[in-house]
Amino acid sequence: MMRASRLVNLLLLLQTRGQMTATELSEHLEVSPRTVYRDVEALSEAGVPIYAERGPHGGVRLVDGYRTRLTGLTEAEAEALFLSGLPGPAAALGLGTVVAAARLKVLAALPPDLRTRASRITQRFHLDAPGWFHPSEDVPHLEALTRAVWDSRVVEMRYERSDRTVVERRVEPLGLVLKGGVWYAVAQTDAQLRTYRVSRIIAATVADERFERPEGFDLATYWTESIAAYEQSIPSFDVLLSVERRRLGFLAEVVGEPCWSTATQAPDPLDEDHVRVELRLESIDDARIDLAQLGPAVEVLEPTELRAAIIDSARRVLARYEA
Repeated sequence: MMRASRLVNLLLLLQTRGQMTATELSEHLEVSPRTVYRDVEALSEAGVPIYAERGPHGGVRLVDGYRTRLTGLTEAEAEALFLSGLPGPAAALGLGTVVAAARLKVLAALPPDLRTRASRITQRFHLDAPGWFHPSEDVPHLEALTRAVWDSRVVEMRYERSDRTVVERRVEPLGLVLKGGVWYAVAQTDAQLRTYRVSRIIAATVADERFERPEGFDLATYWTESIAAYEQSIPSFDVLLSVERRRLGFLAEVVGEPCWSTATQAPDPLDEDHVRVELRLESIDDARIDLAQLGPAVEVLEPTELRAAIIDSARRVLARYEA
């Protein structure tokens, strides 16, 4: 039996029968008494008011009056609740135990049929947000920022900017955002909203001073608008390519989903095994490096600047090997 399901069944047995011995529980759950005691300890650490009394009249029981109740959830809602993908990020925020306890209590409160479906979805689906070959960044000050966000406290920090210079900042953290496996802090400083990459915070001290959150501030709205503004500020240019059909999937991986989602395709009138692809890329140099990964499977038709840059790069590589 999966441990999560076993813990829920243990709770339900105690809610129904009041007090049971470890032997009785082990027989119902088909595990050893030692496993029962380990499960009791796990439930206690998760915040469930459960305890075990040893002796002839002892047993395992919940605090009198403890119940978990939850009504009104549909099948889809129960399933979605356990497809949140929160355990990893919640642990990084210092909330791992809280999330685990909440999920356990919700499971115990669901009707049997919904409980089965909710448990089953965790066995069939798993969300892993970061991309391939991008290990999680070291964020030693994330928990401190989390406390400051919860309590609306000022944070004094040393921050390394993208140009490697280190600055000191006194900020009012308003929220934390996880984007593509990277944590960002949205904070107010000098009456302006700014975004900081948490992994670049060298030192952070949570002050006793509290601050007032801006009236009407909405983290999700701010993030959506700031992302849109950032994407519009990035220089870009149109590129026309002739690509082998069998390499279209690899091209999509190379340029990335945001770029590929706006690309257009059409048959290549000069070669039936190729496709004309038109898309927008950020810079000549980045495009040269990205498209080089496809080798002869791609040809740049426009613009001439990118075509010339790829030809020049190929000549220098050839000269290097000839030497």
